Amino acid sequence: MGRTNTFILVVVLLLTLLGGAVLGALAGAGASVYLIQKRLSQPITVVASQQSAPTFEPTKKPSTTSEPPVATAIPAAPAPQSTVAQGEDIPTMIERVGDAVVTVENYANPNDSILPTSTGSGAIISPDGYIVTNNHVIADALNLRVLFADGTTHDAKLIGTDPLNDVAVIQVTDAVPTVMALGDSDALRQGETVVAIGSPLGSYRNTVTVGVVSALNRNVGSDAPEGLIQTDAAINHGNSGGPLLNTRGEIIGLNTLVVRGSATSQDTAEGLGFAVPSAIVRKVAEQLIAYGEVRYPFLGISYGMVTPDIVEANKLSVKQGAFVSGVTDGGPAQTAGILPGDVIVTLDGVRLGETDSLRGVLLRYNPGDTVTLKVLRGTVEKEFTITLAVRPSR
Repeated sequence: MGRTNTFILVVVLLLTLLGGAVLGALAGAGASVYLIQKRLSQPITVVASQQSAPTFEPTKKPSTTSEPPVATAIPAAPAPQSTVAQGEDIPTMIERVGDAVVTVENYANPNDSILPTSTGSGAIISPDGYIVTNNHVIADALNLRVLFADGTTHDAKLIGTDPLNDVAVIQVTDAVPTVMALGDSDALRQGETVVAIGSPLGSYRNTVTVGVVSALNRNVGSDAPEGLIQTDAAINHGNSGGPLLNTRGEIIGLNTLVVRGSATSQDTAEGLGFAVPSAIVRKVAEQLIAYGEVRYPFLGISYGMVTPDIVEANKLSVKQGAFVSGVTDGGPAQTAGILPGDVIVTLDGVRLGETDSLRGVLLRYNPGDTVTLKVLRGTVEKEFTITLAVRPSR
């Protein structure tokens, strides 16, 4: 009997343990199902692995008049704090955007439709076929043709020109291979790597040269645009109108001229190329596409940005600003009381000089806007409030 009782106890114990395990498993499964159902009934937050790129919107004073319509055909580009830090290797960048660079052929001779009178470069900035180039590239053209990177020829039409900043917009109606975005030239830093692409001499199509930003806001005198980007990237005849790019493949300038030397020196300079900043190119291109012309705000003065020579010749007590050499009869400046010999020091608080030219600052405004000028007359500082007019057509 002792052995029998022991056996029965063992069996009962085993059955009890087995039953507990089964019940525990069932309870656990039930709890799991309950938790899963509860989880599925709640909203799920998905964390993106990559943030969307910020859009660039240039800063400017709010206008008191209606803004020109924004040409949505011109793609916006992100404006990172450092274009160098977020760039890519240059060969990869060229492969991605290089086909947006074109050769522009100007046929200004009515007796010759075979050989172009002159050639330059340009960049496709819109899927609608808009191309930016220099005004001097397309000057006096009777016909315009564009060579894509693959060598195919396409007729182009003139949309509008701006001789003041040496910018023009043309358009092809054929499908384009790719486009380039206009970047933020205001974010450029001296010493930053830049890339020029163009067709030097009209023969070496889509040539790539690399350099750095040598200086910013350069003025080279004469009738050249103001506030130019200086670069040592090789630029030659035929490069005019081609893009100057950052390492993100964004247009930060439009190559417009080179300086080989000076009239007072026998020295020959190398590596002195200049480009119109993209901030100006965008503003001009938007208006050319919208209106066919640029509606410039007008102060009604003749001036030159202050240089050491101007300081010495006029015995100025200030080293930066815009020196007023003349005023237009009946213009906004004369009406407000501006006189020849005055030096405009600031416009709406923006100090004119090494980083901001008068023309570049004025481009942030529209005709009809009211601005405040601080002016130095001799050693006396004066303040004037002026309503900008529309620049007369020449």
